[in-house]
Amino acid sequence: MIKFLDLQKITETYSDEIHEAVSRVIDSGWYLQGQENANFETEYAQYIGTSHCVGVANGLDALILIFRAYIEMGVLQKGDEVLVPANTYIASILAVTENGLKPILIEPNIETYQIDDTLLEQYITPKTKAILIVHLYGQCAYTEHIGEICTKYKLRLIEDNAQAHGCLYNGKRTGSLGDAAGHSFYPGKNLGALGDGGAVTTNDTELAKIIRSLANYGSSKKYVFDYCGRNSRLDEIQAAVLSVKLRHLDQDNEARKQVAKLYLDGIKNTSITLPKVKDWNAHVFHLFPIRCKNRDKLQQYLTDNGVQTLIHYPIPPHKQQCYVEWNMLSYPITELIHREELSLPISQIMSICSVELVVNLINQYQL
Repeated sequence: MIKFLDLQKITETYSDEIHEAVSRVIDSGWYLQGQENANFETEYAQYIGTSHCVGVANGLDALILIFRAYIEMGVLQKGDEVLVPANTYIASILAVTENGLKPILIEPNIETYQIDDTLLEQYITPKTKAILIVHLYGQCAYTEHIGEICTKYKLRLIEDNAQAHGCLYNGKRTGSLGDAAGHSFYPGKNLGALGDGGAVTTNDTELAKIIRSLANYGSSKKYVFDYCGRNSRLDEIQAAVLSVKLRHLDQDNEARKQVAKLYLDGIKNTSITLPKVKDWNAHVFHLFPIRCKNRDKLQQYLTDNGVQTLIHYPIPPHKQQCYVEWNMLSYPITELIHREELSLPISQIMSICSVELVVNLINQYQL
């Protein structure tokens, strides 16, 4: 069986460093808000290229806290509109609605699967206050046109960088392109912890200060509460593990790109739509999404031949029960992607032999 993602093998790659880091935390007797978290926040801010990094419990909390902090600052107020891609993972949209804000769903570009920047201006109203871009599948969603629109209409630009750790745009890391960014360190991410974890990066000192307080019950001083906050903190063990894996991130991303190149060069089956890559620096291949009209049949064929695949994602957000009020809306491009998308195995430890096996199976596949 070729696993979709062999987390055990990936963890074994850094086994000695991880064991040393975890033992260091255990021996210290300090398990929350200690030196490991402070060290990782400094290292990750430097890596991303921002002044601040605030470690939080997970990627969803990171996004929720960004919007909440903007509300506390008076930049946003409940009922304001946020433009967001229609084909994103549900967390991006949950962060908006959790804060009483209104998501305005925008179709993606069918070539890149990223938010279509040519559609944005037609959806801007006096209530529009922010754009949330999602670097989906590990590809940079930012464009100069998006930056120009934010400047023209005085909109905040927030990045969902959950899937694109290490991705570059003109020499700058995703997570530093907008006003603030949320990051997820879920174990399967390119930079993954051994449990849940997340962070916010920003150059806005006031925003970072409020987010840190909100994530600590609303407190910036022990037993003094300025906000009705929540408990959302990155623990010391996860921070220590992330510091280890951060040192290997660029090398790991390069290995993922090599797998992607083998797929792109090797798959010749014309019934398969492959990802299009215009800039190899602007993609870190968190996922390798292909499309096929009979996706479920292809998935079963690969499963029968020992290849594990996943669907990202089978049901678009506007068709989910939690947003039943949107269920009658039509987003044809989004629905096409969700109907046809299939993610092939890809990771930094995947062997050339395994990639070639997947390629050969897909080339032999018949609709």
